[in-house]
Amino acid sequence: MKLLVVEDEPKAAAALQKGLTEAGFEVDVAGDGEEGLTLARAAAYDLLILDVMLPKLDGFGVIEHLRKAGKDVPILVLTARDEVPDRVKGLELGADDYLVKPYSFAELMARVKTLLRRGPAARAGAIQIDDLEVDEATGKARRGGKDLELTSREFALLALLARHSGQVVTRSQISEKIWKVEYDGVSNVIDVHVRHLRAKVDDPYDRKLIRTVRGMGYALGG
Repeated sequence: MKLLVVEDEPKAAAALQKGLTEAGFEVDVAGDGEEGLTLARAAAYDLLILDVMLPKLDGFGVIEHLRKAGKDVPILVLTARDEVPDRVKGLELGADDYLVKPYSFAELMARVKTLLRRGPAARAGAIQIDDLEVDEATGKARRGGKDLELTSREFALLALLARHSGQVVTRSQISEKIWKVEYDGVSNVIDVHVRHLRAKVDDPYDRKLIRTVRGMGYALGG
């Protein structure tokens, strides 16, 4: 799993990176709020560990910008500011947990593991793949924080692929689940719908999520 640590104190950042890496995580580090915000917007992180007192843009500003952009990455705030109003402000802006310095690394790890178990998909009732969110409860899909304008059939197809993220979904499975008919091996209706779906989900973005697995079907992510 990939974590982003935003901490301007070099020794603290290095210690966090070392400890989390040894715990098996891939860890990126940013030294100020603007750099942290840029990285968090550009990549798919499983968790953000964020200091509040940061140069250029403080931690509260980072949280506010990310949530307004639709980024639902779990955020653990680390700070020496232990006043109740500060904790309340961070949580109201969209932080998921708040740990006051000085803290033990064991407690930090416990909180990290708890947030990762919950994850953005679990908290939002949605499936998250990279920067794509598919929410079957609302029938909505978003990518990069922007709503995708999908037809009901396109959404059903995307949701089916999302539920089997990283796995191949065959044309037969798609035909049976979406069209409720047995695949005849000839009709190109599935390929046409996938092409339309790609135009909305993948074409505007550098990273392509929908893969064709020749002779079998399609996969999302992985």
